[in-house]
Amino acid sequence: MHSISVRVFYFLAFSLFGIFLQCQTWAVHNYDFVVREAAYRRLCKAKKILTVNGEFPGPTLYVHRGDTITVTIYNQGRDNITIHWHGVNQPRNPWSDGPEYITQCPIQPGKVHRQKVIFSIEEGTLWWHAHSDWSRATVYGALVIYPKLGATYPFAQPYQQVPVILGEWWKTDVRKVLKEAVLTGRNPRPSDAFTINGQPGDLYNCSKRGTFKLNVEHDRTYLLRIINAAMNHIHFIAISSHNLTAVGADASYVKPFTKEYMVIGPGQTLDCLLHANQESGQYYMAASAYSTGVNVEFDQTTTTAIVKYIGTHSKYVAPLLPYLPSFTNRAAAFDVLGQFRSLASQDYPIFVPTNYLRTKLLFVISINALPCLNNLCQGPNGTSLAASINNISFVYQNVDLLQAYYLKASEALLGEIIPSNPQEPYNYTADYQDLRVELTRKGTSVKFLEYNSDVEIVFQGTSLVAGMDHPMHLHGNSFYVVGWGFGNFDKEKDPLTYNLIDPPLRNTVVVPKNGWAAVRFKADNPGVWFLHCHIERHQTWGMDTAFIVMDGNQDEAKMLPPPLDMPPC
Repeated sequence: MHSISVRVFYFLAFSLFGIFLQCQTWAVHNYDFVVREAAYRRLCKAKKILTVNGEFPGPTLYVHRGDTITVTIYNQGRDNITIHWHGVNQPRNPWSDGPEYITQCPIQPGKVHRQKVIFSIEEGTLWWHAHSDWSRATVYGALVIYPKLGATYPFAQPYQQVPVILGEWWKTDVRKVLKEAVLTGRNPRPSDAFTINGQPGDLYNCSKRGTFKLNVEHDRTYLLRIINAAMNHIHFIAISSHNLTAVGADASYVKPFTKEYMVIGPGQTLDCLLHANQESGQYYMAASAYSTGVNVEFDQTTTTAIVKYIGTHSKYVAPLLPYLPSFTNRAAAFDVLGQFRSLASQDYPIFVPTNYLRTKLLFVISINALPCLNNLCQGPNGTSLAASINNISFVYQNVDLLQAYYLKASEALLGEIIPSNPQEPYNYTADYQDLRVELTRKGTSVKFLEYNSDVEIVFQGTSLVAGMDHPMHLHGNSFYVVGWGFGNFDKEKDPLTYNLIDPPLRNTVVVPKNGWAAVRFKADNPGVWFLHCHIERHQTWGMDTAFIVMDGNQDEAKMLPPPLDMPPC
Protein backbone atom coordinates (compact mmCIF):
# COMPACT_ATOMS: atom_id res chain seq x y z
CA MET A 1 0.00 0.00 0.00
CA HIS A 2 2.85 2.33 0.86
CA SER A 3 4.59 1.71 -2.50
CA ILE A 4 1.36 2.46 -4.35
CA SER A 5 1.05 5.79 -2.50
CA VAL A 6 4.61 6.71 -3.41
CA ARG A 7 3.92 5.89 -7.05
CA VAL A 8 0.81 8.05 -7.07
CA PHE A 9 2.77 10.91 -5.47
CA TYR A 10 5.45 10.75 -8.16
CA PHE A 11 2.80 10.39 -10.85
CA LEU A 12 1.11 13.64 -9.74
CA ALA A 13 4.38 15.48 -9.23
CA PHE A 14 5.72 14.61 -12.67
CA SER A 15 2.34 15.45 -14.20
CA LEU A 16 2.34 18.95 -12.70
CA PHE A 17 5.92 19.53 -13.80
CA GLY A 18 5.08 18.29 -17.29
CA ILE A 19 2.08 20.59 -17.58
CA PHE A 20 4.27 23.54 -16.54
CA LEU A 21 6.88 22.69 -19.17
CA GLN A 22 4.30 22.17 -21.90
CA CYS A 23 2.57 25.46 -21.15
CA GLN A 24 5.92 27.23 -21.45
CA THR A 25 6.82 25.60 -24.77
CA TRP A 26 3.95 25.35 -27.24
CA ALA A 27 1.40 27.68 -28.72
CA VAL A 28 -1.65 25.59 -29.50
CA HIS A 29 -4.93 25.64 -31.38
CA ASN A 30 -8.00 24.41 -29.52
CA TYR A 31 -10.88 22.28 -30.78
CA ASP A 32 -13.96 20.77 -29.14
CA PHE A 33 -15.17 17.28 -30.06
CA VAL A 34 -18.66 16.51 -28.71
CA VAL A 35 -19.28 12.80 -29.16
CA ARG A 36 -23.02 12.20 -29.36
CA GLU A 37 -25.65 10.27 -31.26
CA ALA A 38 -27.41 11.86 -34.22
CA ALA A 39 -30.06 10.56 -36.60
CA TYR A 40 -28.95 9.79 -40.17
CA ARG A 41 -30.88 8.23 -43.02
CA ARG A 42 -29.13 5.99 -45.55
CA LEU A 43 -30.35 3.17 -47.80
CA CYS A 44 -34.03 4.03 -47.15
CA LYS A 45 -33.64 3.57 -43.42
CA ALA A 46 -32.98 5.96 -40.54
CA LYS A 47 -30.91 5.12 -37.49
CA LYS A 48 -28.90 6.88 -34.81
CA ILE A 49 -25.15 6.81 -35.19
CA LEU A 50 -22.32 8.04 -33.02
CA THR A 51 -20.85 11.29 -34.35
CA VAL A 52 -18.50 14.12 -33.47
CA ASN A 53 -20.37 17.44 -33.29
CA GLY A 54 -23.30 15.78 -35.05
CA GLU A 55 -21.30 15.47 -38.29
CA PHE A 56 -20.75 12.37 -40.43
CA PRO A 57 -17.94 12.22 -41.37
CA GLY A 58 -16.65 14.32 -38.52
CA PRO A 59 -14.95 17.71 -38.83
CA THR A 60 -11.79 18.12 -40.90
CA LEU A 61 -8.92 19.66 -38.93
CA TYR A 62 -6.40 21.88 -40.74
CA VAL A 63 -2.89 22.35 -39.34
CA HIS A 64 0.63 23.14 -40.55
CA ARG A 65 3.65 20.91 -40.23
CA GLY A 66 5.04 21.09 -36.70
CA ASP A 67 1.87 22.52 -35.12
CA THR A 68 0.45 21.44 -31.78
CA ILE A 69 -3.28 21.36 -31.13
CA THR A 70 -5.46 20.49 -28.17
CA VAL A 71 -8.77 18.70 -28.55
CA THR A 72 -11.28 18.55 -25.72
CA ILE A 73 -13.47 15.45 -26.05
CA TYR A 74 -16.91 15.49 -24.42
CA ASN A 75 -18.46 12.02 -24.32
CA GLN A 76 -22.21 12.51 -24.52
CA GLY A 77 -22.77 9.04 -25.94
CA ARG A 78 -23.89 5.81 -24.26
CA ASP A 79 -20.59 3.96 -24.51
CA ASN A 80 -16.92 4.43 -23.72
CA ILE A 81 -14.92 6.26 -26.38
CA THR A 82 -11.34 7.15 -27.29
CA ILE A 83 -9.93 9.15 -30.21
CA HIS A 84 -6.74 8.18 -32.08
CA TRP A 85 -4.73 10.55 -34.27
CA HIS A 86 -3.83 8.09 -36.97
CA GLY A 87 -0.31 8.51 -38.33
CA VAL A 88 0.62 11.38 -35.99
CA ASN A 89 3.86 10.25 -34.38
CA GLN A 90 3.24 12.24 -31.19
CA PRO A 91 6.94 12.54 -30.23
CA ARG A 92 7.43 11.60 -26.56
CA ASN A 93 3.66 11.96 -26.03
CA PRO A 94 2.00 8.53 -26.09
CA TRP A 95 -0.56 9.84 -23.55
CA SER A 96 -2.63 11.36 -26.36
CA ASP A 97 -2.33 8.51 -28.87
CA GLY A 98 -5.75 7.15 -27.97
CA PRO A 99 -6.10 3.34 -28.32
CA GLU A 100 -8.33 2.00 -25.56
CA TYR A 101 -6.51 0.09 -22.79
CA ILE A 102 -3.16 0.61 -24.55
CA THR A 103 -2.29 4.27 -23.91
CA GLN A 104 -5.35 5.30 -21.96
CA CYS A 105 -8.47 4.08 -20.26
CA PRO A 106 -11.61 5.00 -22.21
CA ILE A 107 -13.54 8.22 -21.74
CA GLN A 108 -16.69 7.12 -19.98
CA PRO A 109 -20.17 8.49 -20.82
CA GLY A 110 -20.64 11.95 -19.36
CA LYS A 111 -16.89 12.52 -18.94
CA VAL A 112 -14.46 14.95 -20.57
CA HIS A 113 -10.85 14.46 -21.60
CA ARG A 114 -8.35 16.84 -23.20
CA GLN A 115 -5.68 15.62 -25.62
CA LYS A 116 -2.55 17.40 -26.83
CA VAL A 117 -1.71 16.38 -30.40
CA ILE A 118 1.88 17.12 -31.42
CA PHE A 119 2.68 17.15 -35.14
CA SER A 120 6.31 16.78 -36.22
CA ILE A 121 7.50 15.41 -39.58
CA GLU A 122 4.04 14.67 -41.01
CA GLU A 123 3.01 16.64 -44.11
CA GLY A 124 0.03 15.74 -46.26
CA THR A 125 -3.10 13.84 -45.32
CA LEU A 126 -3.86 11.83 -42.17
CA TRP A 127 -7.05 11.22 -40.25
CA TRP A 128 -8.51 10.77 -36.78
CA HIS A 129 -10.91 8.08 -35.61
CA ALA A 130 -12.38 6.39 -32.58
CA HIS A 131 -10.30 3.54 -31.17
CA SER A 132 -12.70 1.64 -28.94
CA ASP A 133 -14.69 -1.38 -30.11
CA TRP A 134 -16.27 -0.64 -33.51
CA SER A 135 -17.18 2.99 -32.86
CA ARG A 136 -14.82 4.13 -35.61
CA ALA A 137 -17.46 2.95 -38.12
CA THR A 138 -18.91 6.47 -37.93
CA VAL A 139 -16.52 8.44 -35.69
CA TYR A 140 -13.80 9.65 -38.03
CA GLY A 141 -12.58 12.68 -39.96
CA ALA A 142 -9.72 14.08 -42.03
CA LEU A 143 -6.48 15.72 -40.88
CA VAL A 144 -5.00 18.09 -43.45
CA ILE A 145 -1.37 18.98 -42.71
CA TYR A 146 -0.11 21.87 -44.82
CA PRO A 147 3.61 22.63 -45.24
CA LYS A 148 5.14 25.04 -42.75
CA LEU A 149 4.16 28.66 -43.27
CA GLY A 150 6.14 30.04 -46.19
CA ALA A 151 6.98 26.58 -47.58
CA THR A 152 5.52 25.07 -50.76
CA TYR A 153 4.57 21.65 -52.10
CA PRO A 154 7.09 19.64 -54.17
CA PHE A 155 4.54 19.86 -57.01
CA ALA A 156 2.56 22.68 -58.60
CA GLN A 157 0.06 24.37 -56.29
CA PRO A 158 -3.35 22.73 -56.84
CA TYR A 159 -6.37 24.90 -57.57
CA GLN A 160 -8.41 23.23 -54.82
CA GLN A 161 -7.97 20.50 -52.18
CA VAL A 162 -10.76 18.04 -51.42
CA PRO A 163 -10.95 15.31 -48.73
CA VAL A 164 -12.35 12.05 -50.14
CA ILE A 165 -13.11 9.65 -47.29
CA LEU A 166 -14.10 6.04 -48.00
CA GLY A 167 -16.27 4.37 -45.36
CA GLU A 168 -18.74 1.56 -44.71
CA TRP A 169 -22.39 1.57 -43.71
CA TRP A 170 -24.56 -1.05 -42.04
CA LYS A 171 -28.33 -0.70 -41.95
CA THR A 172 -28.28 -2.03 -38.41
CA ASP A 173 -26.39 -0.71 -35.39
CA VAL A 174 -22.69 -1.67 -35.67
CA ARG A 175 -22.73 -2.56 -31.96
CA LYS A 176 -25.18 -5.32 -32.85
CA VAL A 177 -22.94 -6.50 -35.69
CA LEU A 178 -19.97 -6.73 -33.32
CA LYS A 179 -21.94 -8.43 -30.53
CA GLU A 180 -23.32 -11.02 -32.93
CA ALA A 181 -19.86 -11.80 -34.34
CA VAL A 182 -18.28 -12.17 -30.90
CA LEU A 183 -21.11 -14.40 -29.68
CA THR A 184 -21.05 -16.76 -32.66
CA GLY A 185 -17.30 -16.69 -33.32
CA ARG A 186 -17.94 -16.28 -37.05
CA ASN A 187 -17.14 -13.62 -39.60
CA PRO A 188 -19.15 -10.41 -38.97
CA ARG A 189 -21.94 -9.72 -41.42
CA PRO A 190 -20.70 -7.60 -44.35
CA SER A 191 -21.60 -3.94 -44.60
CA ASP A 192 -24.60 -2.97 -46.72
CA ALA A 193 -22.82 -0.17 -48.55
CA PHE A 194 -19.59 1.68 -49.00
CA THR A 195 -19.58 5.46 -48.79
CA ILE A 196 -17.69 8.45 -50.17
CA ASN A 197 -17.76 11.35 -47.73
CA GLY A 198 -20.63 9.67 -45.88
CA GLN A 199 -22.81 9.04 -48.96
CA PRO A 200 -23.33 5.66 -50.69
CA GLY A 201 -23.97 7.16 -54.12
CA ASP A 202 -26.22 6.63 -57.13
CA LEU A 203 -26.09 2.83 -57.30
CA TYR A 204 -27.86 2.23 -53.97
CA ASN A 205 -31.54 2.61 -53.14
CA CYS A 206 -32.64 6.00 -51.73
CA SER A 207 -29.14 7.42 -52.21
CA LYS A 208 -29.07 9.37 -55.47
CA ARG A 209 -30.04 12.74 -53.98
CA GLY A 210 -27.22 12.75 -51.43
CA THR A 211 -24.44 11.58 -53.75
CA PHE A 212 -21.25 13.57 -53.12
CA LYS A 213 -20.46 15.90 -56.01
CA LEU A 214 -17.14 17.53 -56.85
CA ASN A 215 -17.54 20.52 -59.15
CA VAL A 216 -14.42 21.16 -61.24
CA GLU A 217 -13.28 23.78 -63.74
CA HIS A 218 -11.72 22.74 -67.00
CA ASP A 219 -7.89 22.66 -67.05
CA ARG A 220 -7.65 23.04 -63.29
CA THR A 221 -5.75 20.64 -61.03
CA TYR A 222 -7.30 19.30 -57.84
CA LEU A 223 -5.57 17.61 -54.91
CA LEU A 224 -7.71 14.73 -53.69
CA ARG A 225 -6.88 13.80 -50.11
CA ILE A 226 -8.09 10.19 -50.11
CA ILE A 227 -8.60 8.36 -46.81
CA ASN A 228 -9.69 4.75 -46.37
CA ALA A 229 -11.79 4.80 -43.20
CA ALA A 230 -13.54 1.55 -44.12
CA MET A 231 -13.72 -1.02 -41.36
CA ASN A 232 -12.85 -4.23 -43.19
CA HIS A 233 -11.94 -3.59 -46.82
CA ILE A 234 -9.03 -2.57 -49.00
CA HIS A 235 -10.34 -0.49 -51.92
CA PHE A 236 -9.78 0.16 -55.58
CA ILE A 237 -10.73 3.75 -56.50
CA ALA A 238 -10.90 5.48 -59.89
CA ILE A 239 -12.57 8.28 -61.87
CA SER A 240 -13.98 7.50 -65.30
CA SER A 241 -11.95 8.91 -68.24
CA HIS A 242 -9.39 10.46 -65.84
CA ASN A 243 -6.07 9.32 -64.45
CA LEU A 244 -4.89 9.91 -60.90
CA THR A 245 -1.34 10.99 -60.07
CA ALA A 246 -0.10 9.93 -56.63
CA VAL A 247 2.12 12.54 -54.96
CA GLY A 248 1.84 11.53 -51.30
CA ALA A 249 0.95 8.65 -49.01
CA ASP A 250 0.45 8.55 -45.24
CA ALA A 251 1.56 12.21 -44.90
CA SER A 252 4.84 11.73 -46.74
CA TYR A 253 5.59 12.80 -50.32
CA VAL A 254 6.32 10.23 -53.01
CA LYS A 255 7.77 10.29 -56.51
CA PRO A 256 4.74 11.06 -58.68
CA PHE A 257 3.25 8.22 -60.72
CA THR A 258 0.04 8.12 -62.71
CA LYS A 259 -2.49 5.29 -62.89
CA GLU A 260 -6.00 4.63 -64.15
CA TYR A 261 -6.94 3.48 -60.63
CA MET A 262 -5.42 3.53 -57.16
CA VAL A 263 -5.38 1.05 -54.26
CA ILE A 264 -5.73 2.04 -50.62
CA GLY A 265 -5.88 -0.12 -47.51
CA PRO A 266 -7.86 0.63 -44.34
CA GLY A 267 -5.94 3.24 -42.37
CA GLN A 268 -3.93 4.45 -45.36
CA THR A 269 -4.14 7.86 -47.02
CA LEU A 270 -3.26 8.98 -50.55
CA ASP A 271 -2.66 12.45 -51.98
CA CYS A 272 -3.61 12.32 -55.66
CA LEU A 273 -3.71 15.01 -58.32
CA LEU A 274 -6.73 15.08 -60.59
CA HIS A 275 -6.30 17.07 -63.81
CA ALA A 276 -9.71 18.21 -65.08
CA ASN A 277 -8.75 17.80 -68.75
CA GLN A 278 -11.73 15.99 -70.26
CA GLU A 279 -14.79 17.21 -72.11
CA SER A 280 -17.43 18.98 -70.06
CA GLY A 281 -19.83 16.52 -68.48
CA GLN A 282 -20.29 14.29 -65.47
CA TYR A 283 -17.95 11.46 -64.52
CA TYR A 284 -18.25 8.82 -61.82
CA MET A 285 -15.70 8.51 -59.06
CA ALA A 286 -16.13 4.93 -57.84
CA ALA A 287 -14.65 2.58 -55.24
CA SER A 288 -15.07 -1.14 -54.69
CA ALA A 289 -13.47 -3.82 -52.56
CA TYR A 290 -10.26 -5.71 -53.09
CA SER A 291 -10.72 -8.92 -51.08
CA THR A 292 -8.78 -12.17 -51.44
CA GLY A 293 -10.07 -14.35 -48.59
CA VAL A 294 -11.46 -17.67 -49.82
CA ASN A 295 -15.05 -18.33 -48.67
CA VAL A 296 -15.05 -15.00 -46.80
CA GLU A 297 -18.16 -12.88 -47.21
CA PHE A 298 -17.48 -9.28 -48.16
CA ASP A 299 -19.35 -6.24 -49.44
CA GLN A 300 -19.44 -6.53 -53.24
CA THR A 301 -21.18 -3.20 -53.88
CA THR A 302 -19.72 -0.07 -55.49
CA THR A 303 -19.90 3.42 -54.03
CA THR A 304 -19.90 6.44 -56.31
CA ALA A 305 -19.48 10.20 -56.31
CA ILE A 306 -19.82 12.54 -59.28
CA VAL A 307 -17.13 14.76 -60.76
CA LYS A 308 -19.04 17.47 -62.62
CA TYR A 309 -17.47 20.07 -64.87
CA ILE A 310 -18.80 23.55 -64.17
CA GLY A 311 -20.90 24.68 -67.11
CA THR A 312 -22.22 21.21 -67.87
CA HIS A 313 -25.84 21.38 -69.04
CA SER A 314 -28.33 20.66 -66.28
CA LYS A 315 -30.01 17.83 -68.21
CA TYR A 316 -28.96 14.70 -66.40
CA VAL A 317 -26.98 12.12 -68.35
CA ALA A 318 -25.92 9.11 -66.34
CA PRO A 319 -22.12 9.07 -66.00
CA LEU A 320 -20.13 6.02 -67.02
CA LEU A 321 -18.44 3.89 -64.39
CA PRO A 322 -14.63 3.81 -64.42
CA TYR A 323 -12.63 0.63 -64.84
CA LEU A 324 -12.03 -1.07 -61.51
CA PRO A 325 -10.13 -4.38 -61.29
CA SER A 326 -11.99 -7.48 -60.15
CA PHE A 327 -12.40 -8.01 -56.41
CA THR A 328 -9.63 -10.63 -56.18
CA ASN A 329 -7.11 -9.20 -58.65
CA ARG A 330 -3.95 -9.33 -56.56
CA ALA A 331 -1.67 -8.51 -59.50
CA ALA A 332 -3.64 -5.31 -60.18
CA ALA A 333 -3.51 -4.30 -56.52
CA PHE A 334 0.23 -4.73 -56.12
CA ASP A 335 0.95 -3.18 -59.49
CA VAL A 336 -0.07 0.03 -57.71
CA LEU A 337 1.11 -0.70 -54.17
CA GLY A 338 4.57 -1.64 -55.46
CA GLN A 339 5.13 1.71 -57.20
CA PHE A 340 5.42 3.98 -54.15
CA ARG A 341 8.85 5.56 -53.69
CA SER A 342 10.01 8.35 -51.38
CA LEU A 343 11.27 11.58 -52.94
CA ALA A 344 14.62 11.00 -51.19
CA SER A 345 15.77 14.44 -52.30
CA GLN A 346 17.84 17.19 -50.70
CA ASP A 347 14.69 18.96 -49.57
CA TYR A 348 12.96 15.74 -48.49
CA PRO A 349 15.71 13.40 -47.28
CA ILE A 350 15.10 9.95 -45.90
CA PHE A 351 16.92 8.08 -43.14
CA VAL A 352 16.60 4.34 -43.71
CA PRO A 353 18.36 2.16 -41.13
CA THR A 354 20.99 0.32 -43.18
CA ASN A 355 23.78 -0.64 -40.82
CA TYR A 356 23.65 -2.76 -37.69
CA LEU A 357 20.04 -3.70 -36.90
CA ARG A 358 19.75 -4.29 -33.18
CA THR A 359 16.28 -5.81 -33.44
CA LYS A 360 15.10 -8.13 -36.20
CA LEU A 361 11.58 -9.46 -35.88
CA LEU A 362 9.72 -12.04 -37.94
CA PHE A 363 6.03 -11.58 -37.12
CA VAL A 364 3.81 -14.29 -38.56
CA ILE A 365 0.32 -12.81 -38.95
CA SER A 366 -2.56 -15.19 -39.45
CA ILE A 367 -6.23 -15.96 -39.10
CA ASN A 368 -6.70 -18.76 -36.58
CA ALA A 369 -9.24 -20.69 -34.59
CA LEU A 370 -9.94 -21.11 -30.88
CA PRO A 371 -11.85 -23.93 -29.18
CA CYS A 372 -15.47 -22.99 -28.59
CA LEU A 373 -16.64 -22.72 -24.99
CA ASN A 374 -20.40 -22.43 -25.50
CA ASN A 375 -21.20 -24.79 -28.42
CA LEU A 376 -22.63 -21.83 -30.33
CA CYS A 377 -19.60 -21.08 -32.44
CA GLN A 378 -19.95 -20.99 -36.20
CA GLY A 379 -16.28 -20.77 -37.12
CA PRO A 380 -14.35 -23.56 -38.89
CA ASN A 381 -15.30 -27.00 -37.51
CA GLY A 382 -17.32 -25.42 -34.70
CA THR A 383 -14.45 -23.22 -33.47
CA SER A 384 -14.35 -19.48 -32.88
CA LEU A 385 -12.41 -17.36 -35.37
CA ALA A 386 -9.30 -15.64 -34.02
CA ALA A 387 -6.22 -13.85 -35.34
CA SER A 388 -2.67 -13.69 -34.04
CA ILE A 389 0.89 -12.42 -34.27
CA ASN A 390 3.41 -15.22 -33.67
CA ASN A 391 0.53 -17.37 -32.46
CA ILE A 392 -0.59 -15.05 -29.66
CA SER A 393 -4.11 -13.70 -29.99
CA PHE A 394 -4.05 -10.37 -28.17
CA VAL A 395 -6.33 -9.86 -25.18
CA TYR A 396 -7.09 -6.41 -23.76
CA GLN A 397 -6.81 -6.11 -20.00
CA ASN A 398 -8.91 -3.68 -18.01
CA VAL A 399 -5.82 -1.54 -17.41
CA ASP A 400 -3.92 1.13 -19.30
CA LEU A 401 -0.67 -0.53 -20.44
CA LEU A 402 1.10 2.82 -20.78
CA GLN A 403 0.28 3.91 -17.25
CA ALA A 404 1.14 0.47 -15.88
CA TYR A 405 4.55 0.73 -17.55
CA TYR A 406 5.11 4.34 -16.46
CA LEU A 407 4.26 3.59 -12.84
CA LYS A 408 6.39 0.43 -12.90
CA ALA A 409 3.41 -1.66 -11.93
CA SER A 410 3.38 -5.44 -11.76
CA GLU A 411 4.95 -7.07 -14.81
CA ALA A 412 1.85 -9.25 -15.01
CA LEU A 413 -0.15 -6.20 -16.10
CA LEU A 414 2.09 -5.78 -19.13
CA GLY A 415 1.54 -9.37 -20.25
CA GLU A 416 4.17 -11.59 -21.82
CA ILE A 417 7.03 -10.81 -24.18
CA ILE A 418 6.05 -11.64 -27.73
CA PRO A 419 8.66 -13.90 -29.37
CA SER A 420 10.88 -12.30 -31.99
CA ASN A 421 10.31 -15.27 -34.27
CA PRO A 422 7.60 -17.95 -34.49
CA GLN A 423 8.36 -20.65 -31.95
CA GLU A 424 7.25 -23.46 -34.25
CA PRO A 425 8.07 -22.54 -37.88
CA TYR A 426 6.12 -24.24 -40.69
CA ASN A 427 5.39 -23.70 -44.38
CA TYR A 428 3.32 -20.53 -43.86
CA THR A 429 1.86 -20.34 -47.36
CA ALA A 430 1.26 -24.01 -48.19
CA ASP A 431 -2.01 -24.85 -49.98
CA TYR A 432 -2.88 -27.40 -47.31
CA GLN A 433 -2.12 -26.92 -43.64
CA ASP A 434 -2.04 -29.22 -40.65
CA LEU A 435 -5.13 -28.38 -38.60
CA ARG A 436 -2.92 -28.18 -35.49
CA VAL A 437 -1.25 -24.97 -36.65
CA GLU A 438 -4.63 -23.27 -37.06
CA LEU A 439 -5.12 -23.17 -33.29
CA THR A 440 -3.74 -20.22 -31.35
CA ARG A 441 -3.78 -19.08 -27.76
CA LYS A 442 -4.89 -15.89 -26.03
CA GLY A 443 -2.57 -13.51 -24.23
CA THR A 444 -1.48 -9.90 -23.78
CA SER A 445 1.86 -9.43 -25.52
CA VAL A 446 4.44 -6.64 -25.70
CA LYS A 447 7.94 -6.21 -27.08
CA PHE A 448 10.53 -3.95 -25.41
CA LEU A 449 12.77 -1.90 -27.73
CA GLU A 450 15.89 -0.03 -26.67
CA TYR A 451 15.79 3.70 -27.34
CA ASN A 452 17.31 4.68 -30.70
CA SER A 453 17.70 1.08 -31.82
CA ASP A 454 17.24 0.23 -35.49
CA VAL A 455 14.39 -2.21 -36.01
CA GLU A 456 13.33 -4.43 -38.88
CA ILE A 457 9.99 -6.23 -38.92
CA VAL A 458 9.16 -8.82 -41.53
CA PHE A 459 5.41 -9.44 -41.56
CA GLN A 460 4.75 -12.93 -42.90
CA GLY A 461 1.23 -13.77 -44.02
CA THR A 462 -0.14 -17.30 -43.91
CA SER A 463 -2.71 -19.44 -45.69
CA LEU A 464 -4.33 -20.52 -42.43
CA VAL A 465 -8.16 -20.60 -42.24
CA ALA A 466 -8.71 -17.65 -44.59
CA GLY A 467 -5.43 -16.30 -45.88
CA MET A 468 -5.78 -12.71 -47.07
CA ASP A 469 -4.05 -9.32 -47.23
CA HIS A 470 -3.39 -7.50 -43.94
CA PRO A 471 -2.86 -3.71 -43.59
CA MET A 472 -0.54 -3.54 -40.58
CA HIS A 473 -0.46 -0.20 -38.73
CA LEU A 474 2.11 0.97 -36.18
CA HIS A 475 1.24 3.82 -33.81
CA GLY A 476 3.80 6.45 -32.86
CA ASN A 477 6.14 5.75 -35.75
CA SER A 478 6.31 5.77 -39.50
CA PHE A 479 8.40 3.07 -41.15
CA TYR A 480 10.17 2.53 -44.44
CA VAL A 481 8.70 -0.28 -46.53
CA VAL A 482 11.96 -1.77 -47.81
CA GLY A 483 10.61 -4.92 -49.42
CA TRP A 484 7.68 -7.21 -50.09
CA GLY A 485 6.94 -10.38 -52.00
CA PHE A 486 4.77 -13.43 -52.41
CA GLY A 487 5.38 -16.77 -50.70
CA ASN A 488 7.57 -17.41 -47.66
CA PHE A 489 10.21 -14.85 -46.73
CA ASP A 490 13.74 -16.12 -47.44
CA LYS A 491 16.06 -14.51 -44.90
CA GLU A 492 19.10 -15.16 -47.12
CA LYS A 493 17.81 -14.12 -50.55
CA ASP A 494 15.00 -11.60 -50.04
CA PRO A 495 17.02 -8.93 -48.16
CA LEU A 496 19.25 -8.72 -51.25
CA THR A 497 16.25 -7.26 -53.12
CA TYR A 498 15.44 -4.57 -50.53
CA ASN A 499 15.01 -0.99 -51.69
CA LEU A 500 17.26 1.02 -49.38
CA ILE A 501 17.53 3.99 -51.77
CA ASP A 502 14.03 5.48 -51.86
CA PRO A 503 11.56 3.23 -49.96
CA PRO A 504 8.20 4.83 -49.10
CA LEU A 505 7.69 6.14 -45.56
CA ARG A 506 4.31 4.89 -44.34
CA ASN A 507 2.42 4.13 -41.13
CA THR A 508 0.35 1.27 -42.61
CA VAL A 509 1.63 -1.42 -44.97
CA VAL A 510 -0.52 -3.89 -46.90
CA VAL A 511 1.01 -7.35 -46.46
CA PRO A 512 0.04 -9.45 -49.51
CA LYS A 513 -2.00 -12.60 -49.17
CA ASN A 514 0.37 -15.54 -48.73
CA GLY A 515 3.26 -13.11 -48.86
CA TRP A 516 5.45 -10.83 -46.77
CA ALA A 517 6.43 -7.20 -46.27
CA ALA A 518 9.57 -5.86 -44.58
CA VAL A 519 9.71 -2.49 -42.80
CA ARG A 520 12.45 -0.62 -40.95
CA PHE A 521 12.38 2.25 -38.46
CA LYS A 522 14.42 3.80 -35.67
CA ALA A 523 12.87 3.34 -32.22
CA ASP A 524 13.44 6.94 -31.16
CA ASN A 525 9.97 7.72 -29.80
CA PRO A 526 9.74 6.56 -26.17
CA GLY A 527 6.39 5.20 -25.04
CA VAL A 528 3.93 2.37 -25.56
CA TRP A 529 2.82 2.03 -29.18
CA PHE A 530 0.13 -0.27 -30.54
CA LEU A 531 0.75 -2.49 -33.58
CA HIS A 532 -2.28 -4.08 -35.23
CA CYS A 533 -4.07 -5.05 -38.41
CA HIS A 534 -6.35 -2.22 -39.54
CA ILE A 535 -9.03 -4.61 -40.77
CA GLU A 536 -11.29 -4.15 -37.79
CA ARG A 537 -12.46 -7.73 -37.42
CA HIS A 538 -8.84 -8.92 -37.40
CA GLN A 539 -7.98 -6.43 -34.67
CA THR A 540 -11.01 -7.63 -32.70
CA TRP A 541 -9.86 -11.22 -33.15
CA GLY A 542 -6.38 -10.45 -31.77
CA MET A 543 -3.91 -9.52 -34.58
CA ASP A 544 -2.29 -7.01 -32.23
CA THR A 545 0.68 -6.39 -29.98
CA ALA A 546 2.42 -3.37 -28.43
CA PHE A 547 5.96 -2.02 -28.58
CA ILE A 548 7.41 -0.45 -25.44
CA VAL A 549 10.19 1.91 -26.51
CA MET A 550 12.27 2.59 -23.42
CA ASP A 551 13.55 6.03 -22.43
CA GLY A 552 16.96 7.20 -23.55
CA ASN A 553 19.53 8.81 -21.28
CA GLN A 554 18.94 12.47 -22.13
CA ASP A 555 15.87 14.45 -21.08
CA GLU A 556 14.81 14.94 -24.70
CA ALA A 557 14.88 11.15 -25.13
CA LYS A 558 12.37 10.48 -22.36
CA MET A 559 8.59 10.33 -22.37
CA LEU A 560 6.77 13.48 -21.38
CA PRO A 561 5.02 13.19 -18.01
CA PRO A 562 1.32 12.27 -18.10
CA PRO A 563 -1.45 14.88 -17.95
CA LEU A 564 -3.40 15.11 -14.72
CA ASP A 565 -6.76 14.25 -16.27
CA MET A 566 -6.08 10.81 -17.76
CA PRO A 567 -9.37 8.86 -17.63
CA PRO A 568 -9.63 6.16 -14.96
CA CYS A 569 -10.38 2.54 -15.82
